[in-house]
Amino acid sequence: MKIMIVTDAWEPQVNGVVRTLTQTTKELTALGHSVDLLTPLEFRTIPCPTYPEIRLSLLPGQRVAKRIDAFAPDALHIATEGPLGLAARSYALRHKLPFTTAYHTRFPEYVKARFGIPLSLTYRFLHWFHKNSQAVMAPTPVVKSDLEKYGFTNVVLWTRGVDLDIFRPMESKVLNTARPIFLYVGRVAVEKNVEAFLKLDLPGSKWVAGEGPALAELKSRYPNVNYLGVLSQPELAKVYAAADVFVFPSRTDTFGLVLLEAMACGTPVAAYPVTGPIDVLGEHGPGALYDDLREACLQALKIERADARAWAERFSWRAASEQFASHLRQFGPRAASTDRAAA
Repeated sequence: MKIMIVTDAWEPQVNGVVRTLTQTTKELTALGHSVDLLTPLEFRTIPCPTYPEIRLSLLPGQRVAKRIDAFAPDALHIATEGPLGLAARSYALRHKLPFTTAYHTRFPEYVKARFGIPLSLTYRFLHWFHKNSQAVMAPTPVVKSDLEKYGFTNVVLWTRGVDLDIFRPMESKVLNTARPIFLYVGRVAVEKNVEAFLKLDLPGSKWVAGEGPALAELKSRYPNVNYLGVLSQPELAKVYAAADVFVFPSRTDTFGLVLLEAMACGTPVAAYPVTGPIDVLGEHGPGALYDDLREACLQALKIERADARAWAERFSWRAASEQFASHLRQFGPRAASTDRAAA
């Protein structure tokens, strides 16, 4: 099957959406599909206000249409709701082509945390964007249920995986500070609630790996914390393996790939009992989920590293990508072929 994936989130961004699409494309290709990614790298862009790491494509409509026409996909998947996603959606509706979409992040909660925009307004936009989608792919059952409560239809499950060859237990001393070592990995931004971790009174030492708009302020306020920049996946695996506890302070993530990566390296998780951690860990996973994040961190120290690895082994990118492709086969190729024939 020829699959076109349109995404506003792409390299050099380092986040869960980019990693998900990279791994999914790799697995789909291995399964025999032909995948074409349409990303901001092909367009003139400007930095997103307050978040320059995100690049917004300028007036992409005409080029998006030409790219879709040239590739002539059997299935069109729109991964994000930015300028490229809007242009691809408009093209599909004009040509009466079916398409699928994905809900990767809790965007309404994100913009409320950053800009104070009411949830109702953002959900209204998202409902409009996704309402014509043949399948809205949600990463967890809880997110699927939440979207349905907001009136979204055709919501299906598309879970996530972890590269168990890269992220694995190993002897690592790259974090040579006092133990226990508590680690956060991810975007350093308001919606990630990183400060909730940094302000905790914990033994040992704290590390942060990642960049983002809140980094400079947090460095100034918490100079005793150790900071790393953006790392490659092999470097990141060594960092995970060197930590005693992975701390996930976000309350708004839909899944949290970093949870799987940490556990694959044998590092137990401390988090709030919210969507994301609950979906990944369930009731019996190798993590400590408490409303008191400090207590979660201390309890996570008691979890066996072998249990964390065993739990992560339940998640594979191959299975997640097959699930993704099954939604495309169900909704995309038959109708797309019919529309082209009719045209």
